[in-house]
Amino acid sequence: MESETNYAGAARDAEAPPRVISAVHRTLQLIHSDDLNSKVHAAKEIRRLTKTSHRCRRYFSAAVKPLVGMLRSDSAEATEASLLALLNLAVKDETNKINIVNAGALEPIISFLQLESSTLQEHSTAALLTLSASSVNKHIIGDSGAIPLLVDILRYGSSQAKADAVMTLYNLSTQANLLTLILDAKPIPPIVNLLKTCKKSSKTAEKGTALIESLVGFDEGKIALTSEEGGVLAVVEVLESGSLQSREHAVGTLLTMCQSDRCKYREPILKEGVIPGLLELTVQGTPKSRCKAQTLLRLLRESPYRRSELQPDTLENIVCNLICHMEGEDQSVKKAKQMLADMVQVSMEQSLRHLQQRALVCTPADLPIASCASEFSLK
Repeated sequence: MESETNYAGAARDAEAPPRVISAVHRTLQLIHSDDLNSKVHAAKEIRRLTKTSHRCRRYFSAAVKPLVGMLRSDSAEATEASLLALLNLAVKDETNKINIVNAGALEPIISFLQLESSTLQEHSTAALLTLSASSVNKHIIGDSGAIPLLVDILRYGSSQAKADAVMTLYNLSTQANLLTLILDAKPIPPIVNLLKTCKKSSKTAEKGTALIESLVGFDEGKIALTSEEGGVLAVVEVLESGSLQSREHAVGTLLTMCQSDRCKYREPILKEGVIPGLLELTVQGTPKSRCKAQTLLRLLRESPYRRSELQPDTLENIVCNLICHMEGEDQSVKKAKQMLADMVQVSMEQSLRHLQQRALVCTPADLPIASCASEFSLK
């Protein structure tokens, strides 16, 4: 019997406490029984035991098939108990993720997305998020019809379900041929709405912006973002206030648009006040976002090329050109110098903090010489 085999494996594990071995053995017997009440009790126990224990997730791999069978039960309690147990079994366990999908769990889980029960919607969206972390499962989930339903969750679901849905869609989007399926479901408007309301430094904002960055690689994605009221602004706000990774995705989104058609997308980006955020990224961003910010600044000015040797391709001239275009020539030089001075100050403070941190662990001879000028070199 499967449960006996799994128990034998647990018994051979010298690190497993006897009480855990006993609980595993008893629970596996119950989950394979014919009594629904016993199976529900077992599912709840599996959920409890696997909540924080990778070892227990391994022991309970034999429970996957009976738990998947319970998803089709007419009992709401049995359905919820089995779904939560499967969710915990899948966390950080690649084998269980694959086995759950292979056992036929996707069909009932996806059907729960269409129910009015917000609780089941949340649990099933969380389950799909966990299962979609497996590269083996991505195409199966993408081809199962889940994508349009996940976009519906983005529009109408609870806050938690929306957050899990956008992260699930992001997981699926890492497979290039699933991007068109995602784009066809028109996810950009609800993602923009989510970005407007969520905390800009959250994982939700990070994955939402990363998904938009992938989608604007298509003309339909760029049109959808610029057509949505506040769409570009939502990305700019993430660029200004998001986590380092979120800001990298945000500047990547704007750069992709401007590189594809500078004449078409330059003005919509500029009018949302992107310049201060881009300047800050040249100092405080990741290496990738610094490079992208500098490239985007070049593209956003009136001419992306040098006019003459009298106007070298410096950050000051680029910023001056942008401000002149937006606010008039009189104040452009003064404002450009002030903005750059602010960025230099930020860079100096950042370098000083770094040196202070290094001083705690390095000898004086190990400390580097700080240079702010290098922060503004355009490479």
